[in-house]
Amino acid sequence: MSSFPETLTDRYRRFKHRIYFPNADQYEELATYGQNPEIMLVSCCDSRVDPETIFNAMPGELFVIRNVANLIPPYETGGKFHGVSAAIEFAVLNLRVKHIVVLGHSGCGGVKAALNQSTAIQTEAMFISKWMSMLDDARLRVMAANQNSSASEKLVALEKEGIKTSIDNLRTFPIVCERENKGKISLHGAHFDIKTGTLSVLNHSRGEFFSL
Repeated sequence: MSSFPETLTDRYRRFKHRIYFPNADQYEELATYGQNPEIMLVSCCDSRVDPETIFNAMPGELFVIRNVANLIPPYETGGKFHGVSAAIEFAVLNLRVKHIVVLGHSGCGGVKAALNQSTAIQTEAMFISKWMSMLDDARLRVMAANQNSSASEKLVALEKEGIKTSIDNLRTFPIVCERENKGKISLHGAHFDIKTGTLSVLNHSRGEFFSL
């Protein structure tokens, strides 16, 4: 039987003394009254990109879901398990969030696999390739528009095109589309460059990303 990682034990103890105890009242309030975040954030599960750290958020401020390549599937009710869709449904109907942000990042392994259509990422049941197939159309657009670009430039382009794809898929959810049309919810795209720390946000009217 494996033991709990010692590094996590040490980090938990530091958290308890440095963060929890100084903010114990806030944690008690969250436990008593529940969460009430205004922002839902869909991010990649890449360990280098932590939304709470990037946006300097305290507990209760962000409702975060993370998956490979920060993808949002289109709305559909078939099948059995809908983790991302369930999170969207909960955030929109129950938490009544006012903003949904799709946060992509540089050097995304999932997007790179989609771009190269390679088997470089180990897989057993083809979960990754099936998941990344949501970017098939986006890949074709990027390849057509960037024929003379370098591999790294194509990767960044597909990372950003993937963010747009997820936002488009968000709008296939009736509950999201209805609230956006009524001005009750806003959809946003953002891209984080790990090396430089630069955050670029999507200008919907121009379809381009601009750094903050």
